[in-house]
Amino acid sequence: MNHTVYSIDGKETHSIELDDAVFGLPMNEDVIWYAINNELANRRQGNASTKDRGEVHGSNAKPYKQKGTGRARRGDKKSPVLVGGGVVFGPKPRDYSYSIPKKAKRVAIKTILSLKAQSDMLKIVEDFSIESGKTKDLVGLLKNFGDEVRTVLILKDDDPKLKQAASNIPWLSYLSYNRLAAHDLFYGRRVLMLETAAKNLNGFYAEKVQEAAE
Repeated sequence: MNHTVYSIDGKETHSIELDDAVFGLPMNEDVIWYAINNELANRRQGNASTKDRGEVHGSNAKPYKQKGTGRARRGDKKSPVLVGGGVVFGPKPRDYSYSIPKKAKRVAIKTILSLKAQSDMLKIVEDFSIESGKTKDLVGLLKNFGDEVRTVLILKDDDPKLKQAASNIPWLSYLSYNRLAAHDLFYGRRVLMLETAAKNLNGFYAEKVQEAAE
């Protein structure tokens, strides 16, 4: 498919050919859900922790005798029914991460790219950099492509100056073309992709498809 390329001023300049195997796939909600939930699980720290009655500091003695007081039978002060006592079945540190097949992750990324391209949420921009590394310079450039909405910027390489400028913009996230995240990409209301990144994606996923076939 052909897709328009914009200058940094937001004006149409020329068109680029996008591989239908990457940007022309039909919607696949299942694989997208699968990939996004995997990323969210892998991001969890899993460090929530509570103390059970055996870990709470305190005496093991009964607060009063078993019989003759007219009160309910009571164990030690670390009982879960008392304030400050142990927690029953509370969370403990654990690892929530798990892996999914690489093929499924690639299909999810390509499906999301196709969704963005087909819904006109994808804009391909001529390669640029922010030599000053200043946020205000990047914000001024992004204004040429619309209002401040949740935006994803796909880079062609590891550009430290561009990343420095983008790191202070709350509504902007940046991804390298070979390290795309399904969650950020899917929930981005606008995707700006550098022209070289678009060309690299064509070859990057074409190579993966060829490897899988072999």
